[in-house]
Amino acid sequence: MNKKPTIIAGPCVIESMDILREVAEELVRLNKSLNLDIIFKASFDKANRTSIHSFRGPGMKKGLEMLADIKSEYGLKILTDIHESCQAQPVGEVADVLQIPAFLCRQTDLLVAAAKTGKTVNIKKAQFLSGDDMQYPVQKVRESGNDKVWLTERGNIYGYNNLAVDFRNIADMKKYTDTVIMDCTHSVQRPGAAGGKTGGNREFVPSMALAAKAFGANGYFFEIHPDPEKALSDGPNMLYLKDFEGVVKSLIN
Repeated sequence: MNKKPTIIAGPCVIESMDILREVAEELVRLNKSLNLDIIFKASFDKANRTSIHSFRGPGMKKGLEMLADIKSEYGLKILTDIHESCQAQPVGEVADVLQIPAFLCRQTDLLVAAAKTGKTVNIKKAQFLSGDDMQYPVQKVRESGNDKVWLTERGNIYGYNNLAVDFRNIADMKKYTDTVIMDCTHSVQRPGAAGGKTGGNREFVPSMALAAKAFGANGYFFEIHPDPEKALSDGPNMLYLKDFEGVVKSLIN
């Protein structure tokens, strides 16, 4: 019997408890109906927004309280980003997986601090690195005493305001860790291409997921939202919550 893939899903940023609960309820339903263990994802702070005027989230203290409530109420595992080494320890008290943003994947102090929490560390591949380059961030985590490390593909810079995915990176990264995840929604971004914010093409998300599966990915990352057109971050590349089940079924059937 094939092992079920690792699936991570949730809104880009924490906007409200109502949205967190609506997404969590759907993930619980899918976990039960499809025999999965989908990990709930939301960021308490989007520290790398294009504009200083962009919505960032509720901040670490309030955000962690909200994520802890979701974990307690719904029994879901939690993944969230950290941007500074001082955030690792308090975030590790709530989250099951600490995610290192792509732009920060070479930040040694951040990787070491995440590793020392003992939690799984998901490192997103930078837009300017190859799959083979990611052996060094993995090494930093492992040599800090933590073998629980995942890698995530999210595309490479392709000229201005565009990304391209070289799916060979998935095979390359599998040389360094057992779990390689495809970030199916960030890979269709158009960075900074929407007048001071990021654009995207969500219609390509299902194809990104299936292509990654063909190349050996065993995990998938999706940002999902009840109404992406009204989302406060990454709306153009997020999936509608109502469409998520069909995409997941295409990956596990």
